[in-house]
Formats: sequence, structure tokens, C-alpha cells
Amino acid sequence: MKRKRFTEEQIIGVLKESEAGAKTDDICRRHSISSATFYSWRKKYGGM
Repeated sequence: MKRKRFTEEQIIGVLKESEAGAKTDDICRRHSISSATFYSWRKKYGGM
């Protein structure tokens, strides 16, 4: 089974940065994720 790189707590932390007003491109670059990954996380964990 593939090991996950980010825990749920880390994912929620990344999404909170976005809610605080940081640009999506900057967040993705800082955490080394693609924008598609960011948006799929936001879709799945957005309400937390």
C-alpha cells in the first residue's frame, strides 16, 4: 500500500493558509504540491 506524504492535520493546515488569504500558487510551491492536488484536498477537506 502506498504511504501518504501528508497527514490530515497537515492538509487542513495548508487549506487554512489559503483561507487566510495566501495565493494558491505560492502555497503549492511552498509545500511542493500541484494545484490539482490542492483543489482535490479543498474539495475533500474544505468543510473542516
